[in-house]
Amino acid sequence: MEATVQIRQRGTLTLPVQLREKYNIQAGDTYRVIDFDGTMVLTPMAPMVPELAREIERMRLESGLSIEELLVSLREQRERYHEERYATDQPK
Repeated sequence: MEATVQIRQRGTLTLPVQLREKYNIQAGDTYRVIDFDGTMVLTPMAPMVPELAREIERMRLESGLSIEELLVSLREQRERYHEERYATDQPK
C-alpha cells in the first residue's frame, strides 16, 4: 500500500484508516521512529511492564512465595549486588 500524508502544524500527521485497521493501530499507541539515513521506519513500542508483571506473578505463584517473601528476597539480592558492585578494599 502506498499513501501520502501531510505533516501538520506542531508535527502531527494522520495515518490513513487502511493502515490503522491493517495494523490495529489505536489512539494512544506508542511508536518509535527510526531514521535509516533518510528513510523513516515506524515500529510499535511493546508495553513491557504489564507483560513482565504477569510473568513475575506467574513465577511467584509457581514457587509458592508470598509477596512478602519475594520482597525480602529482592532486598537481599539488591544489598548483595550493591556490596559486590560498590564495595571498597578499605577495612570497615
